Amino acid sequence: MFKHEKQLLQEVKVEKPNPQYAVLMQEQVGGGNGELKAALQYLSQSFRIKDQQIKDLFLDIAAEELSHMEMVSQTIHLLNGHDVDYKAVEAGEIQTHVLAGLSPVLINSSGAPWTADYVTVTGDLVADLLSNIASEQRAKVVYEYLYRQINDKYVKETIDFLLNREEAHNALFREALNKVKDTGSNKDFGVTEDSKLYFDLSTPGKSFNAPDPTKVEFSNPRK
Repeated sequence: MFKHEKQLLQEVKVEKPNPQYAVLMQEQVGGGNGELKAALQYLSQSFRIKDQQIKDLFLDIAAEELSHMEMVSQTIHLLNGHDVDYKAVEAGEIQTHVLAGLSPVLINSSGAPWTADYVTVTGDLVADLLSNIASEQRAKVVYEYLYRQINDKYVKETIDFLLNREEAHNALFREALNKVKDTGSNKDFGVTEDSKLYFDLSTPGKSFNAPDPTKVEFSNPRK
């Protein structure tokens, strides 16, 4: 069961409308590393998780990602202002002004529609956790790029908050991976000598030695 609370996770404001920047923010609504992708990925992955604590973690983060999408959408709404004007957008999607009536619809900054192809579900908890760790890192990078391209202090506050929440999710997924590192795809097949070979095909010089496969593990971010 999901419940909608009317208040946002954090207040959203803008100093003034900025339709061009609203286009950039669309990436985090309908893009491949955006909030909707994250929410539906974690939700979809959760259904076959047997460990109740980890299942709850996936569902909790999925629900928070939907609240992030709400914040991003509200930011876009405020940045778009009140008047449709495609000329206010020099680059990127203009569907907001010619099709959607300024609504933050499910498209990315180029106007491509959101697709379920963005969502990765394997049924293997180790693989899904590694995928989620990478997803959170990519989302954080997008927010970093967005942060560098706006001077609006309120928008920057929103992005800074969301960026740090992605880091929190990343850390939580890393801790969950440490709990299950000896299961699933990390256990199903034996490690043979083939896994310890390094084909040095770059010349000149040798940069890496043959690997000695170790368990995937992350340090505790609180230490």
